[in-house]
Amino acid sequence: MVDARFEDVRYSDRPLRLLMQDAGDVPVASALVQDAVGLSEDISWMPRRRRMTLLVNRFRWEDKDDAERQGRVFERVRSALVFDGVLRARVRGLDPRERDVAFAVLSLTFEPGDDGAGTILLTLAGDGDIALDVEAVDARLVDLTKPWAARAADAPDHGIDNDD
Repeated sequence: MVDARFEDVRYSDRPLRLLMQDAGDVPVASALVQDAVGLSEDISWMPRRRRMTLLVNRFRWEDKDDAERQGRVFERVRSALVFDGVLRARVRGLDPRERDVAFAVLSLTFEPGDDGAGTILLTLAGDGDIALDVEAVDARLVDLTKPWAARAADAPDHGIDNDD
């Protein structure tokens, strides 16, 4: 019996572990969390630890092309989106006291301030957002489970034609 080699595992099959340490990392994370869905009860604000955590079911964009080529279903994976060094958190369009409200992430952006500080903005579907005033970009996106078949047969589509 021969052990599997690290090289034998397709890149798109590995759990995602992405660090965001500067403004340039945020657009990469944004592309990976686009169309992630979650429940308000899976958002945790820990002011003493200056941490905001969101548990989401992330669409596996990094596997989309392989799934299409192989004629198999698209996948989602349970992921944690963790922001450290959060000085203040503001939520609009989502009541944190309502525990079972669904949300979908549209994008993640960073608005720089002074000396590396700034605001990380999670734009949500339905005209909502979460704004995090941070000391610096210090966040991570980590897959927590094995992927599973997405319920929808099609990949999320926002009606944007990228061929132009």
